[in-house]
Amino acid sequence: MKIIFEWLLSILAAFLLLQTLFFKFSGSDESVYIFTQVGMEPWGRIGSGVVELVAGVLLLWSRYRVYGAILALGVISGALFFHLTTLGIEVMNDDGQLFYYALTVFISSLIILIMRKNDLPFFQKQTA
Repeated sequence: MKIIFEWLLSILAAFLLLQTLFFKFSGSDESVYIFTQVGMEPWGRIGSGVVELVAGVLLLWSRYRVYGAILALGVISGALFFHLTTLGIEVMNDDGQLFYYALTVFISSLIILIMRKNDLPFFQKQTA
């Protein structure tokens, strides 16, 4: 049951990360607006898209899932920070959809990280 739950969280987080890439990489009006508002257009839009791509792929690769969760937490923490400080919950009349997606990715990735913490070298027990 734990494995199924982990897979569901991984698929959910990866889907949410990967489905926004088209908009980031194609320079959609909403993406350009967001990154212009936070003073990071275009490098922030493209850079975060690359990190989200890598995180999404790693989340779907069981062996490296914990690293995907770390990357996802990092990039999505930035998104949440800007939503809470600069952008607001609602962006361009989206009813908060992007904020709630980011929150879902954050929570899913955090749970995965907690579940897989023993896969991280600094949490492994050292043998003498």
